[in-house]
Amino acid sequence: MELSRVIKGYIIRKGKNLIYAISDFADLNNDVLYKILIILSFGLLPTSINAEIKDKNFTVVIDAGHGGHDPGAIGRKGKEKNINLSVALKLGKLIENNCKDTKVVYTRTTDKFVQLKDRADIANKAKANLFISIHTNSVAQRNSSVRGAETYTLGLHRTQENLEVAKKENAVILIEDNYKQRYAGFNPKSSESYIIFEFMQDKNMVQSVDFATHVQRQFKNSRRIDKGVHQAGFLVLRETSMPSVLIELGYISNYAEEAYLISDAGSSELANAIYKAFLNYKGAGNANLTSSSAAKEETGRREVKSEAIQKTADTEKTKVKENELIFKIQIFASDRVIPSNSRLLKGLSPVSYYKERGMIKYTYGEDTDYNKILNLKRRKVDSKFKDAFIIAFKNGEKLNINTAIKEFKSKR
Repeated sequence: MELSRVIKGYIIRKGKNLIYAISDFADLNNDVLYKILIILSFGLLPTSINAEIKDKNFTVVIDAGHGGHDPGAIGRKGKEKNINLSVALKLGKLIENNCKDTKVVYTRTTDKFVQLKDRADIANKAKANLFISIHTNSVAQRNSSVRGAETYTLGLHRTQENLEVAKKENAVILIEDNYKQRYAGFNPKSSESYIIFEFMQDKNMVQSVDFATHVQRQFKNSRRIDKGVHQAGFLVLRETSMPSVLIELGYISNYAEEAYLISDAGSSELANAIYKAFLNYKGAGNANLTSSSAAKEETGRREVKSEAIQKTADTEKTKVKENELIFKIQIFASDRVIPSNSRLLKGLSPVSYYKERGMIKYTYGEDTDYNKILNLKRRKVDSKFKDAFIIAFKNGEKLNINTAIKEFKSKR
């Protein structure tokens, strides 16, 4: 096979990651390597190759949850697998028709069963830039008043409600062959299995949260009840190597919401909301999708580094003694520093922050006594930030909270 054809196929596969590709040529002889480097350096590629790369420089994988003999949640008239697929296909069509630079890959386009790991493998093999898993929620109580849409990113659950959602979606592996071997003994029904997510470092968290935030904003603009952005231990997100979210469109257990979810108008509206979020995430959204007040808030987040917050953080550092445990309440995370008077802080003051894996993480309260921080969380924080949780530091280093609590109790 001539060299140009090899390079053409290789570059199309590598796409935007071409800069990291040189190591893949390590086994080639020097003459061939030299030719490849010349081509890459000076762009000596046929016009058709450049055009092909340019036309498809972003890949999104759309994953319609459940399918086939796995119906997902079941309502009075509808099934989750059908709702998910309807929205997924409509979303994909919107992107295909309007975003010529984007390649859309589906994990399924028909009513068939696809294993969780295979869904992630499809995304990884496609070298996707974004993975969108679409699901429909439910609760045990029939015609429950619970309704609304929420979007999840990978992480450790902070509420029992988030854990239950993850358990429900992960339970699909129980009908897969050899699931214990495929998922290294993970038991989706056991709370202990989810401890692994506490130690996972998701390098795509910032982008995942960013897209999830866009999705929820568009749902709210579509007059859907906004149940927010959350983290939980979803296996399908754990296995992907790109920014990934899992969207719960609504509650099929609510009769009124079920009627909306199974309707053509409802699925079209949901797909359109996710599509607008996709445009904004890629930077191609319309300016009028964001209110002027929200735009000002965003500008403030980017340009203002709050002196009050920074001073608080510096002051707190001076209080800490060597080898002393310090407990704090983490309230939320952002990809940038926000003003001390931001509405996002919901009136809590003073607030400090620390940086971890590219994220700015905000905390409220500080004490060497774990019980005092726990009481403060219950009194002042839980009603404002239901996903808030306690963290611990020693000598400026973050500790596993369970280890910190054991150490605290051993010294009492």
